Amino acid sequence: MRAGRGTTVTDASTVRHSSLRSWFGLVLAKGAQTGAGFAFWIVAARATSDREIGLTVAAVSAVMICTQLAVLGAGSAVIVAVGRGEPPARVLDAAFAIVGIAGTVLAVGYLVLQSAVAPDTASVSILFWLTFLVAAVTGTLVIVLDQALVALGRGATATLRYTVGGGVALGAAALVAWQAQGASADVLMACWTLGTTVACVVGAVQLRRLVGYRPRPTFRSARRGRPLLAVGLPNQLLTLTERTPGLVLPLLLAHMVAPEAAAYWYPAWMMAWAAYTAPMLMGIVQFSEGVRDPGRLVANTWASLRWSLAVGGLAAAVLAILARPLLSLLGEQYADNSTDALRWLAAGLVAFTVLQAYNAVCRARGRYAEAIVVGLALGVALCASALSVADRGAGAMALSWVVVLTIGAVAVGLRLVAVLRRLTQEA
Repeated sequence: MRAGRGTTVTDASTVRHSSLRSWFGLVLAKGAQTGAGFAFWIVAARATSDREIGLTVAAVSAVMICTQLAVLGAGSAVIVAVGRGEPPARVLDAAFAIVGIAGTVLAVGYLVLQSAVAPDTASVSILFWLTFLVAAVTGTLVIVLDQALVALGRGATATLRYTVGGGVALGAAALVAWQAQGASADVLMACWTLGTTVACVVGAVQLRRLVGYRPRPTFRSARRGRPLLAVGLPNQLLTLTERTPGLVLPLLLAHMVAPEAAAYWYPAWMMAWAAYTAPMLMGIVQFSEGVRDPGRLVANTWASLRWSLAVGGLAAAVLAILARPLLSLLGEQYADNSTDALRWLAAGLVAFTVLQAYNAVCRARGRYAEAIVVGLALGVALCASALSVADRGAGAMALSWVVVLTIGAVAVGLRLVAVLRRLTQEA
């Protein structure tokens, strides 16, 4: 397939590997990212105080919120566009231009807002502002890279970029810890940003080597991206209902309760998210397959549920069993305050899997409004319930989180079964 402007991109049908291989590759990639991230926080916890860790956690969560907002559904739109046979290079140029501009605007907007609303916990150093901006932009680009390579059947390539990026961030943090004790949140944030930037660069190189794409995003490309936004925005609103509660809560804890509360919650959530990535990534692949082959949506959904529960459930069981030893690597105070939280969150894997399967079916069928309303109500309930018991510790917060998530999963699970039965009857 000719992509235009001298860039050749191989036809998607010739590069598409099996969906299961893409999913396993993504799971391994996220496992590598999570492992490197956990090691990063172990090193950071040894290098500075709980307060500085809490402030860094809040900043990282804010970056992730900015990336989820800035992506504007461009990754999902790329999956749809490539699945329909549109030239990948033109689609990718528009997507990268849109998210690059959006990431910059949102990052600057957040920094200004934080300085005005929470000056006591806001950093005004040039280093922090610069690294925050770079992290938001490159982090958004990496999200689009992930989904673009899934659409092209190359999801397994994520393993290399996340391994390299995570290793670089860990190495930078280790160097800081070795050179000086009491590192500031600004310096730790710079180390974390370096890893994200390297992962983005590796992804760009992979796109060029694997499918011949050379990024050429421009303002003109962004103006041509309206069709992408029309497809992407509903998808992104749904994605935000999935991801925002987990990202917002550490931020709320740091600014409304105490930075230490965020510091004790975040490791448990981060490790539980390692198990949650199995159903989350399967949902992306399920959505991609549903666009390309709607007739197999029912079969793909049941297969997705089985694989997600098998792989994610195994990871959750390991986390529950090894919760205290793993958290002890951060320090005994983390083991004392976060062990119960990790075990409760690991138990929420089943409920999260059902929610992801339901959302993937809604994406493939274009039933965005229904899923978004459900996701918004569930997200508000999750954060409100956790904050209401924050004074009792991370374990109580996690228990309330899982109870609310389970109630939501039962409701959407019944709806999912009804939809799949109807599709079977129609077939």
